[in-house]
Amino acid sequence: MQKSRHHKTPEFHSDRIVTVLQEENEPCTLMEFLEDKYKERSRTDIKSWLKHRQVKLNGSVTTAFNAPVSKGDEVSINMSRSFVELRHPRLQIVYEDNHIIVVDKGYGLLSVGIPNPAKKKIETAYDILRDYLKRKNPKNKLFVVHRLDRDTSGLMMFAKTEEAQETLRHNWNNFVLQRLYIALLEGIVKEDEGVLKSRLTENSKFKVYTTSEQNEGKLAVTHFKVLKRGHGMSLVEFSLDTGRKNQIRVHASEMGHPISGDRKYGASASKLGRLALHAKTLRFAHPVTRKDMSFESPLPPGFLKTVRTN
Repeated sequence: MQKSRHHKTPEFHSDRIVTVLQEENEPCTLMEFLEDKYKERSRTDIKSWLKHRQVKLNGSVTTAFNAPVSKGDEVSINMSRSFVELRHPRLQIVYEDNHIIVVDKGYGLLSVGIPNPAKKKIETAYDILRDYLKRKNPKNKLFVVHRLDRDTSGLMMFAKTEEAQETLRHNWNNFVLQRLYIALLEGIVKEDEGVLKSRLTENSKFKVYTTSEQNEGKLAVTHFKVLKRGHGMSLVEFSLDTGRKNQIRVHASEMGHPISGDRKYGASASKLGRLALHAKTLRFAHPVTRKDMSFESPLPPGFLKTVRTN
């Protein structure tokens, strides 16, 4: 009688990553830096590290032997294997450490899962990032901190530890120092800037609206500043004192200038083929180090082009 065979799951070995700081004032190339720091290694070894994507310069994988290295730059080498990278057309990592991960999300991608009666698999930013982290180490976890609407593009943050998530969620208004959004609005907004305040609530069809009842909804405060006007449209910067669901979309609509492409809140079809709302700036205090962190996402080119008059 043949004995049954039990296949063991291969044991996971953590990456051995060495990080070296450039302390010299004189700039040099990455190859020169690595040769100086690893004199015991052959030039062939160093070329192999670069070729097999085992080198990071300031957090980004590079294969460029002639990349400039200046004072204060960090160079990391993964001695075990190629660095695990995230490559996705609608999601890019802009910053990652042991506690948080900041991403630039494309429009049309859900932040996290939503109730799905059809049980159809819908890809989310959370799923993509979790799979990426599991490839780095099966024990890695991912925690939701905040969300962006499916059709809003731009910067958002996740936590890599439960402690970081709790710190950010329970002290959100204290830790988040600045959030700026850019939107393309229908019509010409007359005021150059202003503040919008109202209590927002939601109906049974999941549409958010302003209520005059003081015991209903939650207070939402939105600041706006017009950046440019042209061709019957206004490019507007929004900053938030509160983070209510659909807050900017509702307030823009109630100004009489819905966001271009936002059919749900009264806009006509967008020439850009999307909801024209972008999370441009995210500045916050790091939940562990308390360091001031600030990130910018480039404005989608169609936004400015739409209002450009020259």
